[in-house]
Amino acid sequence: MKHLHSTLAVILLLALVISIVITAVNYFKANPYNRKIALIGFISAHLQLLIGFIIYFVSPLGFKSFSGENMSNSLSRLYFLEHPLTMIIAIVLITIGYSKAKKAKEDYAANKTVFITYTIALILILSRIPWSTWSLLN
Repeated sequence: MKHLHSTLAVILLLALVISIVITAVNYFKANPYNRKIALIGFISAHLQLLIGFIIYFVSPLGFKSFSGENMSNSLSRLYFLEHPLTMIIAIVLITIGYSKAKKAKEDYAANKTVFITYTIALILILSRIPWSTWSLLN
C-alpha cells in the first residue's frame, strides 16, 4: 500500500505541474480554460487522498500513533499529524479551485482560479512529503 501511495504521489505531482503550466499559459495568453487539464489534477489528488486515508487508519505510523508523547518526535509528528493535515488542506484547495473554475463565467477567471489554487496546493504538498523515507528514492 505504501508503495502505491508513493507511486501515486509521483503521478499527482506530475499532474499538478502539468495542470499549473498549461493553465498558466492559458491565463497569460488569454486562451480558453481547459477543464480536462484541471480535472487530471483533481482526480489524481482525490485518488491519492483515498489511498492515504486507508494507510493512515491501517498503518502503525498513522492514527494509531496519535499521542501527546509522539508530538516531541518530529518524524512521528510528520506522519500522524503534519502530513495528513497538510495534504487534506491542499486537496481542499484543489477541490475549491476546480469547482470555482467550473462555475466561472469567463475563461480568464477560471484559468486564474485553477492557477492560484493548484500552485498553493502544490507548494503545501511539496512541503510535507517525507522525502527522507520516500520509497521511490530508496
